[in-house]
Amino acid sequence: MTRRQAPTDAGQALTAALTAEYAAIFAYGPIGVRLTDAARRQARAAEAAHRARRDALVLQLSAGGAQVPADRAGYALPFPVTDRAGALRLAVEIEERTAAFWRAALPVTTGADRTRALNALTDCALRATRWRRTAGVSPVTVAFPGRPT
Repeated sequence: MTRRQAPTDAGQALTAALTAEYAAIFAYGPIGVRLTDAARRQARAAEAAHRARRDALVLQLSAGGAQVPADRAGYALPFPVTDRAGALRLAVEIEERTAAFWRAALPVTTGADRTRALNALTDCALRATRWRRTAGVSPVTVAFPGRPT
């Protein structure tokens, strides 16, 4: 994970989280095509969750008058996804990266925005745990989700 400057206000944090959601949605395309059966259904559900969170953020930021960043046509994946193992590895990494953006939002948000960030962080952490379990990775949990290792 690349180092980025910590957001200084809620608007910056939510905008950064939105860009992470865009990237997560993109990544689930290559992930899903390399999986079958239950794992493919899990990938579809994960993509749907990220889409729902993206849509809610776009509406919230737009309603608040914030500049909503555009989604890009594509995103660079951290490594080629050529088989099931690579797809599961990417799924874990995507959830961990997205969790990091939501974790960064916690100290600069309050009220409903902080609740949204905490719920998103928890959701990403749970999903990463499920992906680790599916991949047979041990340990399946991390001590501090969203925190760089």
